Amino acid sequence: MDGWQGLDDELDAWAGAGRVASLWWRDDDATGDGMALRRLLTLVGGMRIPLALAVIPAEARADLADPLSTSPDTTVLQHGWNHSNRSLPPARKAELTAGRPWGEVMAELVRGRERLAALFAGRFLPVMVPPWNRIDAQLIPHLPAAGFRGLSTCKARISAEPVPGLRQVNCHADPVDWRGNRGFAGAEAVLRTIVDHLRARRTGLADAGEPTGILTHHLVHDEPAWTFLADLAARVCRHAGGQWISLGAALEPTR
Repeated sequence: MDGWQGLDDELDAWAGAGRVASLWWRDDDATGDGMALRRLLTLVGGMRIPLALAVIPAEARADLADPLSTSPDTTVLQHGWNHSNRSLPPARKAELTAGRPWGEVMAELVRGRERLAALFAGRFLPVMVPPWNRIDAQLIPHLPAAGFRGLSTCKARISAEPVPGLRQVNCHADPVDWRGNRGFAGAEAVLRTIVDHLRARRTGLADAGEPTGILTHHLVHDEPAWTFLADLAARVCRHAGGQWISLGAALEPTR
């Protein structure tokens, strides 16, 4: 089956059940203004799609505020501290590891939170996005005391509230082929991941309250990826069975 038809069919199933499938959009590794960022903001802005922009605090530049000033539906999240790999081989890359004293790690994260809040007042959401989507489980209980109210990694969440005072909203589909040539992973593969999560939510095999998250990296997209994202954005916008929601809305407890 054509991947786009599969998405339409799944959204049809949501609409047929009197439900609307929620999706949200997170983009990682932002540091400052640039052509790729402006292209992304133009894409989402033209359709009034909320965007959650994960910014690296240690590298954040003041000029990032300029394009954001014309993008009212964009919020800023915190992408670790400096996106450096602190794992030792053969462990997979991660910045937020338990191999360092947790107090040292948290001090960096608090410093980053305070910096982003100062640079992007009114737009910043205290949500931690771990670099490489990895955080040691031992660090998670310390996030609320460090001023964070949310956590976002990847794959279907196990719990909406992993620890008291912390809401988790993850991403589920990434259009970049990170293990291959780092180009576009292909419409069929990406759409299959999106549809699988939507179907699992609809049928009760996954948390129905977790919106399906699209994870992008504007700095590395090739033209096929940009084309796909524009098509996906428009397809969801015009279907009665789907809607783009903000991360702020997604963090609210479902009732």
